[in-house]
Amino acid sequence: MTPENMAEIRKWFSEYCRSFYSDYEDFQRNISLKEDHTFRVCSNILEIGRGESLDEDGLGIAEAVSLLHDVGRFEQYRQYGTFRDADSVNHAELGAQILEDYEVLSPLFPRERTIIAHAVEFHNAFAIPKTLTEEARFFLKMIRDADKLDIWRVFIDYFNKPEQERASAAGLGLPDKPRCSAVVLKQISDRKMVRLSTVKTLNDFKIMQLSWIFDLNFSTSFRLIKDRNCIDGLASTLPADDRVAIVVGLVRDYVNAKIQTEGTSPPVFLQP
Repeated sequence: MTPENMAEIRKWFSEYCRSFYSDYEDFQRNISLKEDHTFRVCSNILEIGRGESLDEDGLGIAEAVSLLHDVGRFEQYRQYGTFRDADSVNHAELGAQILEDYEVLSPLFPRERTIIAHAVEFHNAFAIPKTLTEEARFFLKMIRDADKLDIWRVFIDYFNKPEQERASAAGLGLPDKPRCSAVVLKQISDRKMVRLSTVKTLNDFKIMQLSWIFDLNFSTSFRLIKDRNCIDGLASTLPADDRVAIVVGLVRDYVNAKIQTEGTSPPVFLQP
């Protein structure tokens, strides 16, 4: 990944985002939400990469992955007016198709094209495909961690804003009811990722986000979660309920344990 390659990818992304800009305030608020999110994910992935001793070539690939990971969100919102994949289209698969249609990755080496395309296509998958190469899996794990770190920040901010200032599509149209579903609480109590298909309310959605802790991959990511107070920030928006307090404590203990036990070492790949 040369500096020239990265400059061209940044230029294409900027121009692509601008093509969706609108004078309609709510539409533009949702487009800006995803564009701003992308830049923060870029910052996150570079911080994770440096924390995990990634070299300059690896950091370049990581930045490209993060800049392009949500490119499907813009067309998704223009066509369907939602960010809910179940009600529209899989935004990650759409993003991979957009990169192919625009030939964004064509100047890169085949190895780089494959890594970035797979990272974009599978960054929102419930589980990482086992068929990918070790290197592709590494960068996919990086974007999944970096993405979650900013999604937590986005929603802590979202839940604390007056309703009229919120980006309308961010809450996925879920009802804001003062309860958490038993099935969702059970999944996180079992240290499992909560499935979106079981989410019925906005509070369920918050619990699902807390459960993403169990899908984090890097020691740097756990340290950033604690430093940024992500768990308490999200927990503060949940109902004052004993069952909720128990799962929040479980998640907090899990993060602390990971920080104490996880080490950091440079990734080693078969390919140069």
